[in-house]
Amino acid sequence: MTTGMMVVLLALGAATAFAASGSLKHVSAGEVPDAQTLRLGAIARFARATLVHRLWIASLACDAVGVGLQAVALHFGQLAVVQPVLICALPITLVVRARFDHHQIRRVDVAWSVVLTASLAGFLAVGLAGRPPHPQPVDQGPAYIAAGVGLVAAVACVEIARRQRSPRPAAALVGVAVGTIYAGTAALLKAVTDILARDPVTVLASWQLYVVIVLGATGLLLGQLAFQAGPITASLAATSTVDPLASIVIGVVVFDERLGTGPAHGVVLAALLAVLAVSAIQLARPAAE
Repeated sequence: MTTGMMVVLLALGAATAFAASGSLKHVSAGEVPDAQTLRLGAIARFARATLVHRLWIASLACDAVGVGLQAVALHFGQLAVVQPVLICALPITLVVRARFDHHQIRRVDVAWSVVLTASLAGFLAVGLAGRPPHPQPVDQGPAYIAAGVGLVAAVACVEIARRQRSPRPAAALVGVAVGTIYAGTAALLKAVTDILARDPVTVLASWQLYVVIVLGATGLLLGQLAFQAGPITASLAATSTVDPLASIVIGVVVFDERLGTGPAHGVVLAALLAVLAVSAIQLARPAAE
């Protein structure tokens, strides 16, 4: 088995675990106090109830498996490859939700799942062509800029969402914030695995480890708030598209990752990403129903 194939399989395993976790979190979000106003007091009550909810606690076990598989995939593969594969969590979530709700999967959902899978397969085939994965040092300057932009964007999305009167744009904005945080978390997780591989002891003294923990906790809270802020159709689509797109940008700018072998490949990859985003948005809608 090639390294590229192993990375893809690990990422698919992570996507499956995250799909199960997301389904459990979605159900639990509907059984805790309302926090759609995004006010501090409401968020505190929401967080306290969520932390002891049985389904949310069960989702953490799925998250642990998913993060473990994702970490190994990120160590051996590119951020710009691993994160797009995680979008497969959408069709998997569709199947899981169908089992939960005891309903049939519609033909249009199957069709969009095929489109998503085909576009992802094409993206991986073109993106990995002639580019064997190899570790690259982190470009510090762009890393700080990307972190600053991502933080400002996430905070701005949450603040604008708090001011929205309509639930759909509020959920979408929080979903964008969650996707941005997930992309940043994945980038830092990749850095942590590289440090761990070089010297397991020094990872405990690395700032990246503790920022990953903080970002992970923030992503968990905002993810739950996104489920409750409005329709999951809006939040899930936003998170599922922003995460891989932001990860590709971070991978190319910060980790000097390269996809494809020339300008023609770049055009093809952009087209495949557009199809991937559209199919993810279409799949997110029936996944909630």
